[in-house]
Amino acid sequence: MALKLRESWRIGPVEMETRVVLAPMAGVSVQAFRRQGRRYGAGLVCSEMVSCAGIEHRNERTLDYLRVGADEHPLAIQIFGSEPPAMAEAARMVEAAGADIVDMNFGCPVRKVTKTGAGACLLEDAELACRITEAVSSAVSVPVTVKMRRGVEDGSRACLELGPRLVDAGAAALTLHPRSAKQMYTGYADHTLTAELVELVDVPVIASGDIVSHAKAQAVLASTGAAAVMVGRGAQGNPWAIREIVLGDGVEPTREEVAAELILFVHETVRELGERRASGFLKKFYGWYLGHGRFPKPFKNELVQLSSTEEVVTRLLAAAPGAAEIVERLEAELPDPEDEILLEGMPISIYGGG
Repeated sequence: MALKLRESWRIGPVEMETRVVLAPMAGVSVQAFRRQGRRYGAGLVCSEMVSCAGIEHRNERTLDYLRVGADEHPLAIQIFGSEPPAMAEAARMVEAAGADIVDMNFGCPVRKVTKTGAGACLLEDAELACRITEAVSSAVSVPVTVKMRRGVEDGSRACLELGPRLVDAGAAALTLHPRSAKQMYTGYADHTLTAELVELVDVPVIASGDIVSHAKAQAVLASTGAAAVMVGRGAQGNPWAIREIVLGDGVEPTREEVAAELILFVHETVRELGERRASGFLKKFYGWYLGHGRFPKPFKNELVQLSSTEEVVTRLLAAAPGAAEIVERLEAELPDPEDEILLEGMPISIYGGG
């Protein structure tokens, strides 16, 4: 019997209401993005990668705080590194910050990560990957999960050799993005590997890669036996894609709804990052939100040229006046910021995901 995307499932004691996981994406998965994903039906949301070295050295190039809001749970915080003691300490810190799950990135193909021996490099060093997993799972009381790719080289089956060993070392679930690190995001995700991994382990497997619709998600669940699917790039500036994947309703948002969600995203990102950092960070989101034929391309280009987020919001409200009422309602539903957990000095990686 095929699983339904609206069915609940568990990783250890942590229960998710739907079988859709919002992927950890560097330069994207800020709190505003995660909160939005939860509102639109993601059963689990993930932070972008937190560098364990950054935690140790308080790297000034990274964000100053990791915020965990009451409406984000269940939340996985992803860490990366190559030294077991440092990863264990990072895990203890993110557990203290309020993470329900500690996720580890063993798949990032970006050079700035792999040159440190972290990310996808660990797919080729099973002994170290297992030592890290054992150290982290022993350091925290929450479930520990691992996100990985098929291997470094095209055609690699390293994930099938490593996966069961990671479970033996303490991993409570595995996420597989069945592209090679060499592929980056080109070609297609080979979910026949996902099906093989499911047969090899007795913990939940999350299928990542090319999940772009309700039909595709259902097909991957049915063909692989995975417990859930992970949605990444398709949800960038497009929370309605999450709703469609969960519900299969295909309802397109109005211009007012698009503008309202973008305005709320701008407000929340400024609150989180500050105006100076948020102003640059947000520019890529304008095209993501306003694309799909929702607004003319010149309008997006106009927003990118504006010098402040206040001007962006003013211009959006002028283009879609009805958005103001929606924004007011959405902001009234947000939890009190005083309920957030702030872990001072905890930096988040600015590098790519896996």
